[in-house]
Amino acid sequence: MKKLLQISLALAASFGAGASAHAQAQAQAAAKGQTTVQTKVAMCIGCHGIPGYQASFPEVNKVPMIAGQNAKYIVAALNAYAKNERKHPTMGGTAERMSEQDMADVAAYYEAQAGVPPVPETVAAPSVQVAELLSKGACASCHGANFSKPIDGAYPKIAGQHADYLYVALKSYQAQGSAVYGRSNAIMAGQVKQFSHAELKAMAKYLASLPGEMRTVPQSKFR
Repeated sequence: MKKLLQISLALAASFGAGASAHAQAQAQAAAKGQTTVQTKVAMCIGCHGIPGYQASFPEVNKVPMIAGQNAKYIVAALNAYAKNERKHPTMGGTAERMSEQDMADVAAYYEAQAGVPPVPETVAAPSVQVAELLSKGACASCHGANFSKPIDGAYPKIAGQHADYLYVALKSYQAQGSAVYGRSNAIMAGQVKQFSHAELKAMAKYLASLPGEMRTVPQSKFR
């Protein structure tokens, strides 16, 4: 009986040690995964983790807010930069070094980072002029009535985005023949070519004024 009790205690101790080791391994794996993601987003922090940070190419404009953006869209954008369908020296060089898994991890990280509630389904109406422009461009048909609920995750949320960035992004679809600047997208190119720069700026200003789900979350490179 005494020997049986000793065996039972030994088995229990062994099981407990095994469970503890398993839990520790899980914790280490989770920590390693988090560290890996943090390493991957480190290349993004220098621009997208600084509120108000401005780029100088192709003209001075705030870099886009990506915290809270659709992950599927972020992946699509990174792939476009990697394939030179979006021409941008900095983003192209960054995206070319990323694997599909890197892109997916970074996109998932930023989609969840903002942590803000959904915006209202109904937003403030634009001026008559801007309403006509938005209707002409059929913007809501892809980006949603409140411009934060696109019909597909591969399309971006644009409500609340920086006006100067939106303006530069829209103009980039009009660019033709440049080796270093422009975006290739048949749908967007077809839409924006019908607008003047002043009209694009008016639409961008309105879209930026709307409540949005995206933010720039301050991050330090040295944490």
